Amino acid sequence: MSSELPSTAVPLGISDPVEKARAELKAALAAIEHKANLPKRMILATEDATGQARAYARRNPGGATAAAVGAAVAVGVAVWGIARILAR
Repeated sequence: MSSELPSTAVPLGISDPVEKARAELKAALAAIEHKANLPKRMILATEDATGQARAYARRNPGGATAAAVGAAVAVGVAVWGIARILAR
């Protein structure tokens, strides 16, 4: 039963108050760890965005190419602007 629940959930049917308190504490600590683990959350968000970008590229290759060219132009303009400011 506990393998089906996420680590941040408290299993139902615990009658012993000590065991229930331990389960609640374990779930609370797991939730805090999940919320505070920024590197892991960034990795998951990056993987999700990469998957969405690949799915978009499969559905609309022309739009994906245009988006890539637009992003490259934007980065180039930003680098050129920074270099120009620093050269003054």
